[in-house]
Amino acid sequence: MGRRRHETCPMLAGPPPAPLAVALRGLCPRCGARGLFQGLASFASRCRACGLDFAAFNVGDGPAAFLILIVGGVITGLAIALELSASPPFWVHVLLWVPLAAIAVIGSLRVAKGLLLALEYRQSAREGRIAEREG
Repeated sequence: MGRRRHETCPMLAGPPPAPLAVALRGLCPRCGARGLFQGLASFASRCRACGLDFAAFNVGDGPAAFLILIVGGVITGLAIALELSASPPFWVHVLLWVPLAAIAVIGSLRVAKGLLLALEYRQSAREGRIAEREG
């Protein structure tokens, strides 16, 4: 929070938005302007209001991997519960769980990526920072 604010952008007068607000509403983590995302789950190259370079953040595949594991566990539990309670044919499982899992992962990927980027910004995280402290 002791981050120096950008003087040329009027959006930077107040405190930076909370990481959850950044993730849910697609806000810039520095100035709060909309425009974090360019597509469904792809970041814009930079903020149109303050110029923050979103490409400098290393979000990677972490959010997707965690979501696949979490959603996969939930879907597996629900599929087992349905099988034990109703014993539907196999095709019902395929038609129900495959699209539901895909929608759940893709739908929450945008929020997870936005949250990770906001947390990286707030903590000033970047590659090689541990090596800089040791050397």
